[in-house]
Amino acid sequence: MIHIAETVGVGSIENFLSADERTHLSELMNDVLITEEAAHFGGDRRTSIHEIPGHSAEQAMAVYEPAGRIEIPTIPEAADKLLGDAFERARPALSRVMPSITLCRPWTYVEYGVGQHITSHLDGIAPDPLAWPRQIAGISVVITQADAGGGFYVETASSDRLWNGQTPDAVANGYADGMWLAHDGADNSATWFQQLPRTRWSVAPSPGTALLYGSQLSHGTLPVTAGRVAKFISWLVAEPTGAG
Repeated sequence: MIHIAETVGVGSIENFLSADERTHLSELMNDVLITEEAAHFGGDRRTSIHEIPGHSAEQAMAVYEPAGRIEIPTIPEAADKLLGDAFERARPALSRVMPSITLCRPWTYVEYGVGQHITSHLDGIAPDPLAWPRQIAGISVVITQADAGGGFYVETASSDRLWNGQTPDAVANGYADGMWLAHDGADNSATWFQQLPRTRWSVAPSPGTALLYGSQLSHGTLPVTAGRVAKFISWLVAEPTGAG
């Protein structure tokens, strides 16, 4: 049974990755970034993991990452296995704060250089929140910190404008009674979202710590001001068998 607290909550898993695992991941991704295809992940990239209905990929990228970033949505198999093993180790800690999670989606590697950042947005549960599977939270693991800037934040908001309404037949649809669903399009492409009063909470996790942030919680990153930040991100989902 999915509770709203999971989708607006935050959490952390310290030592999600060891120092040796971070080093190995850095080496694996550096091998990718020195290939002839590397430019297609950065300045020449024309696709994005982010989508905005009614907008092109280029328009979505301009909204979400106005100064660009490196984005590698298909990482080496060895990197994916290492991160998958870390997720399996973390299941007991995950289940305490977000018990409906059953699966981690494939990981994406991202890097931000000076001036680059991701703008505030909600990931959302699903295009159709009554269909399965359902996104419960995002997960982010920093491998290399920037020398300055680049911090992660979440934003809370009490405005009714953020919410579309309560879930119809919540329990029958796998949600706890009284479950609320956020409006679609909660990103900077929407004037209402830009104008929504929000309170920002910033964090500075140690490298290797996994941050968890609910799918109905606004989040983003601050611009990097020196150096580069490298991280892996994914999404944690509930499947029908986890709806209880």
